[in-house]
Amino acid sequence: MMSSPFLLIFLSALACLAYMQGKRRAFSLSGTAGGTGELHSRPGYYGMLTAVWCVLPALLIFGFWVAFSDTILTGLALKTLPASMQDLPAAQLNLLVNDLRNLVSGHVAARDIDPVLQLAADQYKGMERIGRIALALAMLSIALFSASLVYKRIRPEMRARNHVERIAQSALILCSTIAILTTIGIVLSVLYESIRFFQQVPITDFLFGMKWSPQMAMRADQVGSTGSFGAIPVLAGTFMISGIALSVAVPIGLMSAIYLSEYASSRVRAWAKPIMEILAGVPTVVYGFFAALVVAPFIRNSGEMLGLSVSSESALAAGLVMGVMIIPFVSSLSDDVINAVPQAMRDGSYGLGATKSETIVNVILPAALPGIVGSVLLAASRAIGETMIVVMAAGLSANLTANPLQAVTTVTVQIVTLLVGDQEFDSPKTLVAFALGLLLFIITLSLNVVALYIVRKYREEYD
Repeated sequence: MMSSPFLLIFLSALACLAYMQGKRRAFSLSGTAGGTGELHSRPGYYGMLTAVWCVLPALLIFGFWVAFSDTILTGLALKTLPASMQDLPAAQLNLLVNDLRNLVSGHVAARDIDPVLQLAADQYKGMERIGRIALALAMLSIALFSASLVYKRIRPEMRARNHVERIAQSALILCSTIAILTTIGIVLSVLYESIRFFQQVPITDFLFGMKWSPQMAMRADQVGSTGSFGAIPVLAGTFMISGIALSVAVPIGLMSAIYLSEYASSRVRAWAKPIMEILAGVPTVVYGFFAALVVAPFIRNSGEMLGLSVSSESALAAGLVMGVMIIPFVSSLSDDVINAVPQAMRDGSYGLGATKSETIVNVILPAALPGIVGSVLLAASRAIGETMIVVMAAGLSANLTANPLQAVTTVTVQIVTLLVGDQEFDSPKTLVAFALGLLLFIITLSLNVVALYIVRKYREEYD
C-alpha cells in the first residue's frame, strides 16, 4: 500500500521531470525560431509552468483524499453493520465510530474486540487499500495528462512568465486568506462561547468582580451551587507576574544587546550571543522546576531572615524566573535591530564630536526604537501567555494582592485548570475559560495597537 509520503515524493520526482522536459522544449523551439531572444520568457519559466501544472491538479486530488477519506470510509464501513447498530442514538453512534477507528489503528486489546465491529474494521482497511491504489493511479494520470497538455502548448510567444507569476500570486493570496480566515474563526469561536457565558453571568460581574471561585455544584441542592467569576484577581496576578518578568528582561536584554552590538569584540560576540539564545530553548518545565526548587525557597528563606511573611509559592519567584526566560526575546531581536542601523548615522554623529555613549543614546536607540518596541512586545506576549512556571512557582490561588511575596495566579493557568479532564461546555465553570481567553485577546490586541502607534510616531520622525 502506497503511503502518503511516498506519493508526495513520487509526485515531486514527476514535477522535476516535467520541469526539465518543458525547459528542453523551450530551448528546442528557440533554436528553430532564431535564438532565445524569440522566446517571450526565459526557458526556465516554461519548465516551471509545466511542473506547476503537473503538481497542482494531483495535489488537489490528494488534498481531497486527506480531508474526506476517513469520513467516507467510516460511512461505508458503518453500512456493513447490522441495522440495529446503525440506528443507535447519536451519542452511542459516536462511541461506536470511535471504537471502529481504534480497531482500524490497532489501539484495542484483543479481548475487547466485537466480531461484528472487527468485520467492519477489516472492511474499512480493505477499502482504504483500494482507495490508496486508486488515489495513486488518479494522481499519476492527472499529473501526466496536465503536464503533457502544457508541454504541447509551449510556443515561443507563450507568456510563461506571466502564467507562473499569476499562479504564484494566487498561491500567496490563498495562504494569506487561510491565515486571515483561521484568525477570524478562532475569534468567532471564542466570542460565541463567551456570549454563552455572559448569558448566564453578567458581564459586569465578570469584569469588575473581586472574587474568583468558579467552582459549580453538580446538583442544585449542593452547597456552593453558584460560583464567583470576578476576573480582577486573575488579571491582577497576570499583570503582576508579567510586570516583574519585564522589569527583569527588558533592562538586562536591552543592555546586553547594546553591549554586544556596540562594545563587544567579534570574538566575544561570537560566543556570548549563542549562549544567551540558549535560554530561549530551555523547556518551560525546567524553568518551573528551577523556580519551585531553587528560587522560591531562596526568596522564602531570605524573607524570613528579614522578618517578612513570604509564601512558599510567590509571584516574585515566578516573575524572576520568567524574566530570565524571556531575556533572549529582548536581547536577540534588539541586537539585530541595532546592527541594522546604518553605519552612516554613527559616522555622522562621531563627526559632530559625539562620544560613543552619546551616539548610542541620541542616535542609535531612537533609530532602532520601532524594533526594540517590537521585541519588548514579543517578550510581554510571551510572559502573559506563560503557564508552566506560574503553576509550579506561583500557585493556583486567585488572591487579590499587590504583595509580590504572596501566591497569585494568571489567566492562562486558570484556563488550563478549568478545561482539564472531560468537560462539557454547558456550565459557567467551563464557559468562563472562553471569556478569559477573549479578555486576554483584547488585552494583547490593545498592546499591539499601542506599540504600533509608538512605532509609527518615531518612524515618521526618523524617516
